[in-house]
Amino acid sequence: MAKHPADSDLRSRLIDTAIGLLAEQGPSAIQARSIAKAAQVSTMAVYSSFGGMPELLGAVADHGFRVLVAAFESAPKTGDSVTDIFTLALTHRAVAKRNPHLYDLMFGLSTRGAYRAIELETPAGSDTRSAAFQATYGHLIEASRRLVEAGRVRKDNPAVIAAQLWSFVHGFISLELAGHLIQFDDCVRDVLLPLGINMVVGLGDRPELARKSILAAASATRSAERGQAAAR
Repeated sequence: MAKHPADSDLRSRLIDTAIGLLAEQGPSAIQARSIAKAAQVSTMAVYSSFGGMPELLGAVADHGFRVLVAAFESAPKTGDSVTDIFTLALTHRAVAKRNPHLYDLMFGLSTRGAYRAIELETPAGSDTRSAAFQATYGHLIEASRRLVEAGRVRKDNPAVIAAQLWSFVHGFISLELAGHLIQFDDCVRDVLLPLGINMVVGLGDRPELARKSILAAASATRSAERGQAAAR
């Protein structure tokens, strides 16, 4: 049975409210009562709309992944596959910094991070990840496929390359958001860029090409950020 428009509107309202509370007050604010109060509905509305808090948290996380997908889709593309995939890495970081608590929730890092892409007891080989999560990963797989086809890295399964690249980017973002990289004047310049170069070279790219491509992505991203700041 199709959901009534009013039901969909209420679900969207509760998701938006939860995201706002996350940004303003952090994970401790993500409780059924506080979300309902901020949305000006009854606490029961949370349960009637989602079934419970875990389902609402999952919907919030999926919203975060859809935002990330939209950012990936709007990221500029060039004829350089390494520049393009590192642009996605920098885009990923920018999205995370806009709402660090939402990012933590998406990846199960916060105290309210009950969300998992799949249930821990899911049988090996099955894939029950949400469509939003799979769309996010799909962009990285496609960008990795372009790396292989361009001959910039050794031939390998693009999904494996994507997982490796996502792991290094996610690790950097998590450390930065947690404040563990404040000893660096510019942690992107001092940590992320060299790490990206080392990663791509390790996958088979030539050091001088990797450096040129990754610095091009960083330069273009910073120029775009300055333009956006000036437009505000």
